[in-house]
Amino acid sequence: MTSARQRGLTMVELVMFIVIVGIAVVGVLSVISLNTRASADPIRQKQAMAIAESLVDEIRAARFSWCDAADPNYVTATSGADCANGEEKPGLDGRAMQRPFDNVNDYVTNWGVAAPYASDVIGTPFPAGYAATVTITPTSIGPAASAVPATESLRVVVTVAYGGEAVTLETYRTRHAPNN
Repeated sequence: MTSARQRGLTMVELVMFIVIVGIAVVGVLSVISLNTRASADPIRQKQAMAIAESLVDEIRAARFSWCDAADPNYVTATSGADCANGEEKPGLDGRAMQRPFDNVNDYVTNWGVAAPYASDVIGTPFPAGYAATVTITPTSIGPAASAVPATESLRVVVTVAYGGEAVTLETYRTRHAPNN
């Protein structure tokens, strides 16, 4: 008859087991922590993209014509000289208007200078930490031989900054003049 002696874990085996399990737990928790931190960024980026898209859509829906929409010669003008109140220029034409503005030019005060925006079209402020700018620059579009001239087309850049990052959307807008 052999004696069946029970044998447990030695102290060395127990310490090694605790060390290995501890390292595995730390590794798993660090991966979970990294994923949790990174998962908020796509939400912030999607919010910034939604803000930028709404500004681009609003600007693209605005007129880009020779004259202000209130000008009596708006429909018949073929150049800025035909406007009774002068050619449409950047800025609000000296009158307070609410968004959406009646002309693409109204979204900036000077060509090529970023104009800040802090709210959507109905005046609701953007979420905390988001800042939007709109830059509009006259630019020609297309190959040199058949390009749409800079007087007839605009490059619109909308940038929404959040945290240390930003989303930028770019579009082009060509002049709409009923008789052009």
